[in-house]
Amino acid sequence: MPALTRQQLSETQWRESPVGPDGTFCPVRTSTNLLGGKWKLLLLAYLAESPRRYGELKRLAPEISEKMLIQELRVLETDGLVRRTVHHTVPPRVDYELTPIGQELRPVVASLIQWSLRYIDQKRTANLERGAPARV
Repeated sequence: MPALTRQQLSETQWRESPVGPDGTFCPVRTSTNLLGGKWKLLLLAYLAESPRRYGELKRLAPEISEKMLIQELRVLETDGLVRRTVHHTVPPRVDYELTPIGQELRPVVASLIQWSLRYIDQKRTANLERGAPARV
């Protein structure tokens, strides 16, 4: 049996623990469980553009080891954000795409990208103003 994801572990703990004073659980914790980690947002950003084959994801993110790429894709699939489709062809082909609930993350990912671009621009401007290299 595969190991549980952080989100699944949290859900198990929530079912076994008393409910908070307002009768709810922290949605921020759910978001960080589902999206946290070094590579998940990057993979979701690529998949938000279009469905991708495994090899394409590997080429887009060469800094991710093959082991980590497979692991992160499996977690995203287990959590219901990504769908994996195996095509029984020779050679075998595997496609990944966002599920309907994963597609709801598209505007979130787009907002993060826009925020990141503004942040980079502000840091570059601040570095130039104080005579530091323009690196971010």
